[in-house]
Amino acid sequence: MEKHNFNEDSLKLHKKHHGKIAIRSKVPVKTKEDLSTVYSPGVAAPCMEIFHDREQVYTYTIKANTVAVVSDGTAVLGLGDIGPHAAIPVMEGKAMLFKKFAGIDAFPICLDTKDSDEIVRAIQLIAPVFGGINLEDIAAPRSFEIEERLQDLGIPVFHDDQHGTAIVVLAALINGAKVLKKNINDFKVVINGAGAAGIAIAKLIKGFGVEAPEISVADIILCDSKGILSQSRFEELNGSKREALTFSNRENRSGTLKDALKGAHVFIGVSQGNLLVAEDIATMAKDPIVLALANPTPEIMPEEALKGGAAIVGTGRSDMPNQVNNVLGFPGIFRGALDARAPRITTEMKLAAAYAIASCVERPKRDLIIPPSLDKKVAQRVAKAVFKAASQAKIAEISDLTEGSWVG
Repeated sequence: MEKHNFNEDSLKLHKKHHGKIAIRSKVPVKTKEDLSTVYSPGVAAPCMEIFHDREQVYTYTIKANTVAVVSDGTAVLGLGDIGPHAAIPVMEGKAMLFKKFAGIDAFPICLDTKDSDEIVRAIQLIAPVFGGINLEDIAAPRSFEIEERLQDLGIPVFHDDQHGTAIVVLAALINGAKVLKKNINDFKVVINGAGAAGIAIAKLIKGFGVEAPEISVADIILCDSKGILSQSRFEELNGSKREALTFSNRENRSGTLKDALKGAHVFIGVSQGNLLVAEDIATMAKDPIVLALANPTPEIMPEEALKGGAAIVGTGRSDMPNQVNNVLGFPGIFRGALDARAPRITTEMKLAAAYAIASCVERPKRDLIIPPSLDKKVAQRVAKAVFKAASQAKIAEISDLTEGSWVG
C-alpha cells in the first residue's frame, strides 16, 4: 500500500490558501448607519467606557476571547531553530486548533529576536489586545525565564511545550496506573530530555510546588544527551537542571539512559528517535509504561517496546495508539482561564486539566489510556475543570459568563 504523502498535500494546501487562517467581521457593514456604528462616530462610546473603567475592555472588545501564539522559532516541532518566518505555518495551525476546539480567536505572533528581554518587552507591549499568551516553540532554558518573568502580566502566560505536554502525560499516567492496577505514587520514572517539556513533566508528576500533593511519584531520574542528571554533574548544569536535582534522583545515581532504566516503572521520552531497543525495556520493572514521544520517530517504536515487555505504549503520533497530543490540553485550559478571567495558570489548574483529560476515557485499557485528539468533549471538560480550579483558588475576579459559554 502506497504511503500517503502529507508533506506534498500540506504544501499544496498552504500555497492554495496563502496560509490557514483569516480575520472575519462579526457584524455586517452594508449601510452608512452600520459604518457609523462600528466606526466613527459611534465607536467613541465603547472607547470612553474603557477609558473610564479599563475592565470594560473585556466587555466591549475581542480581548476576552483572544490569545496570542508567540514564538521566536527557535524550537519548532522536530525542526529546531528555523526562525520566525518558517515558524508561521505551525503557529497558524495552533491558532486553528484554538478556534476548532475551544472557539478562541488566536493569532500567530512570530518575533524576529532571540533576546529574552526583547521577547518579554514585546509581549508586555501587545498584552492590551489579548486575554492570554500561549508561548510556543521557544528553546529552553530561555523559555523558562521568559514565562516566569511574565507571570505578573495580569493575563495567563502559558508555555504549552512545557505544561501542555506535562498535563497530557500526567493524564496518560493516571489512566495507565488504573489499567495496570498500580499506585501512581509508587512509580519510579525515567524522563529522557531535560529541556522545557522534560522538566515540566518532572515537576508536575512529582507535585513540585504543591503542598501535600495528591500525586507525587516515588522518584524521577532525568537524563539529557550526556546521561543522568546527578550531583556529580552539578557544575556543568544550567539553572533549570540544577533545580530539578532538588526533587529528582534521590539515590544520586549516575550513568547513561540505559543505566537509569533498570528497575524503572515508567519511561517518558521527549528527546529524539531510535534511542532504545527491546532489550532496554526488558531491564525495567515488570509491565512498564513507555511513552516515547519524540516526533516523527519515537525513542522506541511501539512493537519494539512491547517485545521488550512494555505493558502500555504511547507515542506522539496520530497513526499509533495512545497519542499524547497537546491539543487535548491547551484549548480547554485557555477556555477555562479566559472565562474565569484568571491572571495566571496555576499548578492546581494544570492538575485539574490532567484529571479532566483522563476522565474522558470512561473505561481505559492498554491501547486506550488517552482520549482521541479529535474528541471535542475533551476541551469542554477541561475548560470546566480549569474554570472551577481558578474559582476555588480565588485567583480571578469571576464575571458573569455570556450566554452560551462553555462553562456556564
